[in-house]
Amino acid sequence: MSTPNEPAKPSASAGSAAASLHQVTIATPAEHDGDEPSEDTISSRGRKAKRAKETKQQEREREGIGPTGRPLREIPEPRPLERHGPALVMAMCNQKGGVGKTTSTINLGAALAECGRRVLLVDFDPQGALSVGLGIQPHELDQTVYNVIMERSVSITDVIRKTRVDGVDLLPSNIDLSAAEVQLVAEVGREHTLLRVLRPVMNDYDYVLVDCQPSLGLLTVNALTAADGVIIPLECEFFSLRGVALLIDTIEKVQERLNPKLDITGILATMYDPRTLHSKEVMARVVEAFGDTVFDTVINRTVRFPETTVAGEPITTWAPKSAGAAAYRALAREVIAR
Repeated sequence: MSTPNEPAKPSASAGSAAASLHQVTIATPAEHDGDEPSEDTISSRGRKAKRAKETKQQEREREGIGPTGRPLREIPEPRPLERHGPALVMAMCNQKGGVGKTTSTINLGAALAECGRRVLLVDFDPQGALSVGLGIQPHELDQTVYNVIMERSVSITDVIRKTRVDGVDLLPSNIDLSAAEVQLVAEVGREHTLLRVLRPVMNDYDYVLVDCQPSLGLLTVNALTAADGVIIPLECEFFSLRGVALLIDTIEKVQERLNPKLDITGILATMYDPRTLHSKEVMARVVEAFGDTVFDTVINRTVRFPETTVAGEPITTWAPKSAGAAAYRALAREVIAR
């Protein structure tokens, strides 16, 4: 469904855009001079250069230029809902680990709940990081998403748990889920298993966010088959950027063979460090390749996110006035607008 604020899709196909990333060149070490301060750079000259960078950044912000290098699009405040459901299913997907999938799933879910949306978070990674990030110890669980998938007698409503965040529920996971990938191979319609599991509760939620494991195996294909859209967290680092082409290829195959409605909702730049030229270069290449599919919201590196994992709650409640919390609230508005 399109809205006046819906961003235009890039002119090139996702596949060709991703393929173009293989031609990316990154600056030489000499061109990165100043990224890592040494004793020599902590001088009058270094301080002047730092002040000049800060001034330039402030000027860009006043002109409405975001971290992506584009003018910030106007995103309206989300309208209140008269009723909940049916849910939109979003798969948080990237086969590279450590790019912020779980962190983004938790915090986007909490930010959507602040906007009055009911959210179900699905931990679809055998490591159970999403469950841990919400204060639940996976090894202590008697029933998880694995039991819902493999045992017809177990209902999804029996396994869904409330979280500390109002409006956010969790379908937890633990290491048992790793066995499902092998056991599902012999099942008829194995790619649609997660969709079958979610169907009974779709009218109870506005968004279902699925935290995928860092691979492109059968569990991830299940998540893509059940999803209406894919959010791709992309670390602003060269190797993360190079791996996007394979993910896009998998998404296109699922579109063609299993789920024609699947679309890329957006690419989310994570772990962005505005102080380094490398982060800026990677950001520029991603925007060049994918255009308006890249969210205006960018998630900066901060020590707050590891703290929230220990606390077992999202950054929107752990540090509600932090820049990270503000970023995920902005992302929630963008997701709703799309």
